[in-house]
Amino acid sequence: MKLFDVKELVLDLNQNYGEIFGQVTLQRCVSYYKNFHTTAALEIKGVNVVNDLNTSIICGNKLLTTLRLVENKIPTPHTLLSFRPQESLDALENFGYPAILKPTIGSWGKLMAILKDRESAESILEDRENMYPLYQVHYIQEKVKRPPRDIRSIVIGEDVIAAIYRTSLDTNWRTNTFRGAKSEKCPITKELEDLCIRASKAVGKGIFGVDLMETPDGLVVHEVNNTTEFKNTVPATGVDIPGSIIDYLVKSTSR
Repeated sequence: MKLFDVKELVLDLNQNYGEIFGQVTLQRCVSYYKNFHTTAALEIKGVNVVNDLNTSIICGNKLLTTLRLVENKIPTPHTLLSFRPQESLDALENFGYPAILKPTIGSWGKLMAILKDRESAESILEDRENMYPLYQVHYIQEKVKRPPRDIRSIVIGEDVIAAIYRTSLDTNWRTNTFRGAKSEKCPITKELEDLCIRASKAVGKGIFGVDLMETPDGLVVHEVNNTTEFKNTVPATGVDIPGSIIDYLVKSTSR
């Protein structure tokens, strides 16, 4: 087994460097852009990368993920897509407040904002117009009525091997453990297992972190993570996630 730090890699695209990465390479870079660029460079040389390029692109973009979930009739929050403040504000009058504005690419809850009413929406959307063009793509979701927690499930292949509740410890509505949310074991129910497997298949195949929310009408999937982190899931559940990943990789090379 060899470890490669993406930040230190230099790949000569005119040379055959693929053989140094072996039969299968596990992509663990959490940077969306570094991740899919290195995956693309490896796949073109015949390297079997887990997860593959198409999957990494879809999971790294919330819009592309939502489109796959909707297409496959997987319950997910009601979502709007717009590109100018006025059109967004007009749509929100019927959509309703509060709503959540998210960047289509991003992690750890960064640059997400609650649109509490028209006044706050006007201010936030005006700020977005002065930012990088990515943030002028308005991906707006309903604010789901849920407990102050969400669920992160780990899916390897077609198996849901672990799940945790991520509960906010203060008034912060975001439940990312990056922001200090508490992790505790979540039982894997039939509903949870079914939705996680369906959501994973909708975006590709490999290793995923599926995020869900509890609503009065059942669970909804709001995100499928490509290079999912599990440092808080292992101690909370006692599941050997790294070992399960290695087992999956070994099986994938023997097929």
